[in-house]
This record gives sequence, structure tokens and C-alpha cells, in this order.
Amino acid sequence: MPDSMSEQLRRDMECEGLLECFHGLKELDKECFQALVEAEEPLTVDEIAEAVDRERSTAYRAVQRLLQTGFIEKDQINYDQGGYYHVYLPTDPSKIADDMQRMLNDWYAKMGQLIQEFENKYEQSDTSAPAAES
Repeated sequence: MPDSMSEQLRRDMECEGLLECFHGLKELDKECFQALVEAEEPLTVDEIAEAVDRERSTAYRAVQRLLQTGFIEKDQINYDQGGYYHVYLPTDPSKIADDMQRMLNDWYAKMGQLIQEFENKYEQSDTSAPAAES
């Protein structure tokens, strides 16, 4: 039996939550990313802006955030008569997943280190405190 629409929506929201959690992406960034995923070919910033119904400059800022985080890639298309323009496409999902896994592993290691430092700091203060008299 196929999943209900609400179950699919919940899973989609959880997946998109990863984009926020790992990279602090905004709602517009997610909309631009989704537009690129749904497109059959790479899109220009103008085409992305049209897809999300925003001004070009607003869409451009979202595209820059997506590029910085590695969620999308930029290709240069050269005109025969000279000049060029850029198009954008989603990064391979397995690469994005590998990057997020690496970030999670780094975070986990850092938290483990901080917990150990916490334990060491307060363990020392326990042993150096005088025992209470009865």
C-alpha cells in the first residue's frame, strides 16, 4: 500500500530540515534548490528567479548560499561568438549526503571532546574539595 500524502510530506519536511540543520539555509534557498531538482536541465539565475517568483537579485543571493554549501554546482556556457553565461544544477545527492555525514562525524567528535573536558574539569574540582565534616 502506498504511503499517505501526509506521510510523504512529513518525510520531505524532515529531509529539508537537514538543509536547515546542517547549513542554516533559508526557506527561499530550499525553494531554489527544489526548483533545480525538478528542472530537466540546468537553469540560469533568471530561470530560477522565475520558478520561485522572486526578483533576480533575491534568487541570486539564494543561489550563492547554495553554491557555498555545496548543494548546487555552476557550469559556464560559452557563446560561439564570444562571451558566456552560467547555469546551475543540483550536486549529486550522494556527495551531499557524504558531506553531511562528514559534518555529523566532526560534530560528534567535537561534542565527545567537550564532554571529556567537562568531566575532567569537574572531576578535578571534586577531588580537591575538602570532605565535609560530620
